[in-house]
Amino acid sequence: MALLKEQKEQIIKKFRKKELDTGSCEVQVALITARILELTEHFKVHKFDYHGKQGLTKLVNQRRRLLDYLKNKSVDRYAKIVADLQLRK
Repeated sequence: MALLKEQKEQIIKKFRKKELDTGSCEVQVALITARILELTEHFKVHKFDYHGKQGLTKLVNQRRRLLDYLKNKSVDRYAKIVADLQLRK
């Protein structure tokens, strides 16, 4: 269920701000979004995985908190990450 190392590295390269950046808000939101999408596909097959749904809810809440922080810190960065990940329509 976890992201493969190559997938994770690719996401980090796309959203990092500088060379060794692996923990900025943008990178964290992108990684969490990838995990959420992966879990969403899992739940299409396994509808009664209630413990997994609890983990999915925690991930969604964590992403929401990071996005709220980013929105308060820098609206431009928030708008860019939301557009890149297509989170709002």
